[in-house]
Order: sequence, then structure tokens, then C-alpha cells
Amino acid sequence: MELRQLRYFIGVSEAGSLLKAAGLLHVAQPALGQQITALEEEVGARLLARSSRGVALTEAGRVFLEHARVVLADVERAKMAVRDTAAVPQGEVALGLTTTVALTATMPILLACRAELPQVRLKLVEAYSGFLRERLQAGQLDLALMYGDAVDSGIVKQPLLDDQLVFITSAANTHLPSRIPLAALGDWPLVLPGREHALRRMIDDACAPQKIALQVVAEIESLSSVKLAAQANIGSTILPQGAVAEEVAANRLRTATINSPLMLRRVVCATNSARPTSVACAAVIELTQRVMRQMVLSGAWPAQWVGPV
Repeated sequence: MELRQLRYFIGVSEAGSLLKAAGLLHVAQPALGQQITALEEEVGARLLARSSRGVALTEAGRVFLEHARVVLADVERAKMAVRDTAAVPQGEVALGLTTTVALTATMPILLACRAELPQVRLKLVEAYSGFLRERLQAGQLDLALMYGDAVDSGIVKQPLLDDQLVFITSAANTHLPSRIPLAALGDWPLVLPGREHALRRMIDDACAPQKIALQVVAEIESLSSVKLAAQANIGSTILPQGAVAEEVAANRLRTATINSPLMLRRVVCATNSARPTSVACAAVIELTQRVMRQMVLSGAWPAQWVGPV
């Protein structure tokens, strides 16, 4: 099977006739017909139904067309990758971040990328882990910083750090102890994300075995607004400690460690296993992991580093 046969087949299927495709592809119609026939013989199925009105894809042809397009797209990506090996990283890289990771990591990553990779243009997408996973599998993201190292089809996950969730309340609550039991969460009015949010599901799942009834006084999807509500003492909340480091340092919020191993989330760097990594994407992956590790080591991100050293 030759690449030109795939190009001819795609051209004919899009044109709808051999005559029209021959003109678009700049090849004689008899030669084009012979190449299509040879391709059909090799795959062992009729790909095109011919009639006086032109050609139409058979069911086998529709299936083969999808694969043919993927093969040619991969060939073009391979050519670009070879051309780029000695080049300065450049172009667009789509990076997805969960909202809680974005609160801590967005600005350090952006600043480092602008300083070290000036010809790379970051496209940042902030969303729930489930949405990031779908876009990664669909090839709409180059990498994603998300929670959870469970196996996902077509996704490679590099563990980076274990993020500690902490109890967060207004600085006005001066008698807050440094550590509280999980059961104590039921004693405080809380503002939390909605139940479809992965963070909320994690909290609910941790409380369910002990039958802890949470006093959720408001559900807020914006984590920035959740923090503001906690500062205003409308209700306390539960977030990664790094997400409120600035507010704690400014004495606007207080935190307490929750005595439960279930209040720990793993942050991973996820990529699509079927998508070749460009030079620019590889550079962003390396930079992102290095920036996050430096944040953990410096204490800017209170977490435990479990990624590459």
C-alpha cells in the first residue's frame, strides 16, 4: 500500500467522481481508477460504489476513509517533528488545568514560559478533570495537569505531587486548632462546589463511611468566590493548602489539617498516548514539571513531590 493510493482514495471520496478527482489531483483518470482498484484488491473489500452519477463510499469505504486520514495526518506530523528537532521550540501548546491546580500553578508556569520559551504560545484551558480528560482523548489538549492516577484509556499519566486538602475558615475564627478530626467537618457551616465537581465528590466520599452530615450553606462553582465567602465568614471550606497560601499569609484565612488519609489528592501530568509530542510540547512538559517541583521544594506549594527528580 502506497501513500499516494491513500491520497487518491481520499481525493476521489471527497470529489464524488473519478473525473472530477482526476482534475483536482492532476492525474489521468484511467491511472487514478487503476490505483483505486489496486487499493481495493489489497484491502480485500470494495471501497467505492461506482455508478453513472459518480462514486459513493461503501460501508467498508467509510471505515477505511477515517483510517486513511489518520495515517496521512500522522505522516505530516512525523515530517514536522523531524524538521523541528534542531529548532527552537515554537508554536501553540494547549495546556489544561483543573481549577484548584490553576489557582496555584497558572502564574508561575506562565511567567517561566514567557521567560524561557518566548516563541511558544500557551493556550490555557481551566476545567473539571473529567472535561480535561475528554479533550485530551479527543486531541484538543497537548497536556493536562489534573487529579487522579487511575488508568484512563489512551492517556499516559506522570505522577507529580500529592496535594493535601485542608479545612479553611475566616481569620476571625481565632480559636481554630491546628488539626481537626474528619468528623468535626459536620460542626461547621460550609461553602463548597456543586456535587458534580471532583473536589466535592472526594469530600462527600470521605465523609460517607462515617455518616458525617455536612452543613453546606451554599454551593459555589467559582473557587475564587468560595475563598471570598470563607473570608467573609459566610461558611468555611475545604481546598488544597496551596490554593489559599496568599490569603493565609495575609491573615485573611486560617487553615487546619484534617486527620484523614482521604484528604490527599495526586496531581498528574497527563498526555495522549496516541498523539506524537512536538518539540514545543515536550519543552512545556519539562518546564511545567520543573516549576512545580521548585514550588514544592520552596514551600510555595505545600505538597509532597512524587514526580521525577
